[in-house]
Amino acid sequence: MTSPKLTNAMSVDVEDYFQVSAFEPIIKRQDWDALPCRVEQNTHRVMDIFDQHQVKATFFILGWVAERYPSLVKRIVADGHELASHGYDHTRVTAQTPEQFRQDVTRTKAMLEDMGGVRVRGYRAASYSIGAKNLWALQILEETGHEYSSSIYPSHHDLYGMPEAPRFQFRPHGEDGLIEVPVSTFTLGQRRLPCGGGGYFRLFPYPLYRWAVNKVNGQDQQSTMFYFHPWEIDPDQPRQQNISAKTRFRHYLNLERMEARLHRLLTDFEWDRMDRVFIDAPTRTSAV
Repeated sequence: MTSPKLTNAMSVDVEDYFQVSAFEPIIKRQDWDALPCRVEQNTHRVMDIFDQHQVKATFFILGWVAERYPSLVKRIVADGHELASHGYDHTRVTAQTPEQFRQDVTRTKAMLEDMGGVRVRGYRAASYSIGAKNLWALQILEETGHEYSSSIYPSHHDLYGMPEAPRFQFRPHGEDGLIEVPVSTFTLGQRRLPCGGGGYFRLFPYPLYRWAVNKVNGQDQQSTMFYFHPWEIDPDQPRQQNISAKTRFRHYLNLERMEARLHRLLTDFEWDRMDRVFIDAPTRTSAV
């Protein structure tokens, strides 16, 4: 007898191309408003794609973006997607004190709830910047009324990561506390490799990516969490100069192929919002 097909979680980190952490050395925050913004049109395009496939997703939106493009917040809610917080201005948690972090997440949650008229239950840290050295942030998220976080990368990465973290959703503070949903990974021997989206989705051949998601669904009997950014479907975005070869490769790789790959992914698997997949549905949630 075959196991029932698992539903995976689709999510979008709503930020513009100039707000990525890799561009911090060359683009100052005070210059953001002077740059050509493309996040509004790209996010509407993402929602159009989801409409074509009748997929509902979770949108982790920056407060900075929501303030300037309230129509995005309105449509996210009106279309039946989940509205969630990505913090105010993409400041990494590793660069914040506990009090600064508390102010950031409290401010953004209240703003989004006021604009969207719905409860904001989820949070995702900029650049997955919660890890072993700042797990205090998960306690603050719980204290400020968030029900789940998706902020830990349970593998090695040169910029972030907590390889000793559980691979699947867990409750760091006990049975009734906040749930952390880490970036999805699959195992190859003793290694954990990413299959949660972002640049790796543009790097790996699509059949390999599909195989990895099927492996997690079938062998691990777990739902995966996928994420991407609106700028990843925008190959015509302004190109940044004076960046390293590594940053250029990571940011611009296969942007022109991303939308077609996304259509294939939405067709090949079942998808829904993060809250429905990991919070409201019966889950296989483990302790730390």
